[in-house]
Amino acid sequence: MASKKRKKPELMAPAGNHESLVSAINSGADAVYLGVNEFNMRITAKNFSLEELHDVVSYAHKRNVKIYLTVNTIVFENEISKVKNVIKAAKKAGVDAIICWDMSVLSECKKQNIDAFLSTQASASNSYACEFYRKAGAKRITLARECTLEQIKQIKKKTKAEIEIFIHGAMCVSISGRCFLSQDVFGKSANRGDCLQPCRREYTITDNEEGHSYVLGSNYVLNPKDLCTMPFIEKILDVGVDSLKIEGRGRSPEYVSEVVSAYRKAIELWYENNLNKKNKKILLKQLSSVYNRGFHSGFFLGKPSNQWSECYGSKSTHIKEFVGIVKNFYAKPMAAEIIIQSGKIKKGDTIIIIGPTTGTLKHKITSMQINKASVNSANKGTSIGIKLKKTARKNDQVYIWKPGKD
Repeated sequence: MASKKRKKPELMAPAGNHESLVSAINSGADAVYLGVNEFNMRITAKNFSLEELHDVVSYAHKRNVKIYLTVNTIVFENEISKVKNVIKAAKKAGVDAIICWDMSVLSECKKQNIDAFLSTQASASNSYACEFYRKAGAKRITLARECTLEQIKQIKKKTKAEIEIFIHGAMCVSISGRCFLSQDVFGKSANRGDCLQPCRREYTITDNEEGHSYVLGSNYVLNPKDLCTMPFIEKILDVGVDSLKIEGRGRSPEYVSEVVSAYRKAIELWYENNLNKKNKKILLKQLSSVYNRGFHSGFFLGKPSNQWSECYGSKSTHIKEFVGIVKNFYAKPMAAEIIIQSGKIKKGDTIIIIGPTTGTLKHKITSMQINKASVNSANKGTSIGIKLKKTARKNDQVYIWKPGKD
């Protein structure tokens, strides 16, 4: 049962672009973490520029949402001056904290008097480590992914630092993601945010004497399933950590929207003492609809065994198909004019509208018009009018959201 005295944990969402940023905020995130084009562990994401930070922070703060900037790669000697400039720009923009791993970044945050959060890359997995980093300047510690719930509970009791944990998203086969496989195979370092994820592929073993080859079982043995804590989220909430973090700066805006809203609902239901098996089943179904490699409990309930993905790519229950763009939006009737550029749209379809200002807008079509006449379907090359419950913008992209496999 939820304690009325306990403060709700922060729900932190990922954003790899503007569409995901807006989607996260609209879906109930308390904070959003993002990166600029250097020194972040998702350098292959679209990311943001230093010049955009002020507007991003202003947009979020007006909606009572915090912005955390990831500066969490290793840093080389010749890059220290660049790091100083990034932190200086972040502070000037009003960024709430820097997420970091390298001690040079932590030290510079202390000098420039901006809050620093220790990344999970540091593998902090005990209270002594948490206190060491706290005294070095880290206000918050993101614990190692390898900690169990019981260990987290004990650490929380013994440190004065804020504690943050991941609750959903991709897992890495290496401890805290410090992997060298991508660097070895492609010359692209995971520790510099440039991982090409060769671990996600299927592998073959070869008999060196005669050259016989065999596919290595039915699983992708270096490719863990995604972390999902929804089945036992009440146990997570009962520990009382300060922040719950969702992984996914490389994933789509609809992923951010669905995952953030699902955990937002779960948190609110728990604090209302209304979170039950039925609600969790519905929310788990929502989480399954977007990109995932299958789900497992991570290390929270003990060391995972044979929790490897059985396929390449996603096991999501739904897919999106591009159908067109918003040509115009009319505020008074709350209606969008959509140009169909591919396929067809019919009454009863669920569409997703995505844009940098709109974020992610999901809508089930109950009626549609062509030249003010009601129709049941429309094909490529036509323009249709659809009433919406929320605002869309010109040039937003429109997708059909339907059951299927990626």
